Amino acid sequence: MVKKIMIIGGYGNFGSYISRVLGKERNAQLLIAGRNPEKAEKFIAGLEAVNKPEAIYCDINKSVNEIIHRHKPTVVIHTSGPFQGQDYNVVETCIENQSNYIDLADARAYVDGISQFNDEAKARNILICSGASSVPGLSSAVIEKFMGEFKALESVEYAIATAHLTNQGLATTSGVLGYAGKPFKTLIDGVNKKIYGWQDIHCKHFWKLNKRLLGNCDIPDLAIFPKRYPQIKTIRFQAALELKFLHILLYSASWLVRFHLLHKLSLFSHFLLKLSHLFDRFGTNDAGFYMELKGQSDKGKLQTLRFDLIARAGDGLYIPCIPAILLARDIIKSRPPLVGATPCVGLIDLDLYLKTLKELHLDIEWQVTRKYK
Repeated sequence: MVKKIMIIGGYGNFGSYISRVLGKERNAQLLIAGRNPEKAEKFIAGLEAVNKPEAIYCDINKSVNEIIHRHKPTVVIHTSGPFQGQDYNVVETCIENQSNYIDLADARAYVDGISQFNDEAKARNILICSGASSVPGLSSAVIEKFMGEFKALESVEYAIATAHLTNQGLATTSGVLGYAGKPFKTLIDGVNKKIYGWQDIHCKHFWKLNKRLLGNCDIPDLAIFPKRYPQIKTIRFQAALELKFLHILLYSASWLVRFHLLHKLSLFSHFLLKLSHLFDRFGTNDAGFYMELKGQSDKGKLQTLRFDLIARAGDGLYIPCIPAILLARDIIKSRPPLVGATPCVGLIDLDLYLKTLKELHLDIEWQVTRKYK
């Protein structure tokens, strides 16, 4: 039985990657939805799919209710960010129409707040999942995979190194700039401490990449992980722009927000995105990720386990798409991981995640290293 998968923003950066993979599923028909029908039609014209996809006009602020009610998709995958400031209109519409819902949100409050729909989702026997992306989808998968190696897991520190030529969408740029210079809290040595977006700048080496400057980023994990993993005392996440001078520019501009000289940098997203394009010739399509887990091993020694991943040739865009792909596959095969509303924590198996990357023949490598003291 062919089931409909509606992908909001299905011709965008992340949506197009998800569409290319799920289009090969024999029991799935894709509904490529967005505000630009011409782009949607052009995209599906070149899309290899087992079942003929359909282009649909859909505005999440106006017509999404009518569209979901008319087509009754089994799964709705929401990729149209930024999610900072979005309401739950799409979620509520999916619940009303008994459609499973998955998004790639990285907005802290949005993802953390999804659990408020848990009772309604259970009553409808559907999955409502937010944050099916690198964070917290991949990040929690790494913790779930390796935490059993620790007698006491005490610290988790991790970061993403972006590829200058890959993540150039306006939504991504707006999301990144939205918390620059803004205060938020993270767990450090057992205490929730206030830090500021894109500050605390320092240098870190990424496997098979050069050293990158890092800055604080506000992500859902900082709110969710202390509840999921109460034994962890420190949770730090940062990110790095590929070009150091652009990272320093962002760091410097963040002080204007911190000192209340500007309300927020995201007001200048269009301008700053165009500015970054002027330096494209200096950038690459290579991105990286690492996560360091620290704590006491079973033998009482101080252990550091580091998971590294590198993506070349622009294939880094697939990394945040894998959780949504895996969840959607399970749902259309009538084997959802659970019913209810939840952040994407503990739902993704790391081995399956990496196996899927390998099956897609992507230019992505990973390694795990361990050190003991």
